[in-house]
Amino acid sequence: MIVQDVINHLEDLAPLAYAEDFDNVGLLVGDKTQKVTGILVTLDTLETVVEEAIQENCNLIVSFHPIIFKGLKKLTGKNYVERVIIKAIKHDIAIFSIHTALDNALQGVNDMICNQLGLINKRILIPQSETIKKLTTYVPKKEAEQLRTALFKEGAGHIGNYSDCSFNVEGYGTYKGNENSNPTLGIKGETHTENETKITVTYAKHLESQILSTLFKTHSYEEVAYEVTTIENKNQNIGMGMIGEFEKSMDEASFLNHLKTKMNTGCIRHTIFLNKKIKKVAVLGGSGSFAINAAKANDADAFVTADLKYHDFFTAENNILLADIGHYESEQFTKNLLVAYLTKKITNFAIILSKTNTNPVKYF
Repeated sequence: MIVQDVINHLEDLAPLAYAEDFDNVGLLVGDKTQKVTGILVTLDTLETVVEEAIQENCNLIVSFHPIIFKGLKKLTGKNYVERVIIKAIKHDIAIFSIHTALDNALQGVNDMICNQLGLINKRILIPQSETIKKLTTYVPKKEAEQLRTALFKEGAGHIGNYSDCSFNVEGYGTYKGNENSNPTLGIKGETHTENETKITVTYAKHLESQILSTLFKTHSYEEVAYEVTTIENKNQNIGMGMIGEFEKSMDEASFLNHLKTKMNTGCIRHTIFLNKKIKKVAVLGGSGSFAINAAKANDADAFVTADLKYHDFFTAENNILLADIGHYESEQFTKNLLVAYLTKKITNFAIILSKTNTNPVKYF
């Protein structure tokens, strides 16, 4: 097994195409063709984590946070980022980061928080838009069926299987899924000229590279005429944050105690009590101040996140209980999620949960 094989499994869980534009995800250090001896999964890649990988004979580190976030102009070892990269390269250790791709995944970071808290009826808090692409091309009539079939095999036309979420694409219909659902959107053809057929297909944006590659391989024209457009959709299965409910409501103090215990945090900063029951809860791992208004718009009784600034607490406006549990604390179970997932996908292989506590914040 090589590094790329592991990346392929991780992209099945959280395609990198759905990471936020500001992020730096993917293979950050190393060769994707390198044979893997072992995988170490961590929240952050620090020098101590690289040393742990060396000790455990792991030459691939799967990290939630990217060690390279801002641009690097030199590698002199003057800071921890440069030292980590130098050490990894010296020991032929590859580093892969999944970060906001997993934040946006349906069964990712925020789903893990919901499960930890015992929330049910979960759904995405801020659905991601523009996740569906539409390809239009022209093909000789005699080749139309062959091209349709080839594109279909690569995933065109399939939006996906949904067990408990609805999906809406304006102009293409609304689908409500269940355990047997397999909604398909538009692989269609219509006559363009006497000898050509116009084919239009829709596909999830992370499939674009393979869809276009298949188009060029299958089409007989030396210069293929095609157009790709983005559909203005709201994808209920991809996006930031989640919102769910407790089976039974609880008072605010009980909720914070529950939160403190389940999320193993030493401190919770929160807004004033509103003397109302907590039943519907929004969550967003990491820095989530941008989602406060979304939590309020969804009638959440409480919003659990991290890194709230002084003025962020004012935006609650006595409508919602804000709870800042700490950045590390909100994402701490992410590495467990990744280990469990990779263990199912890659059997009889060393996939190790890092024992290094990378939380830089301490409580006195």
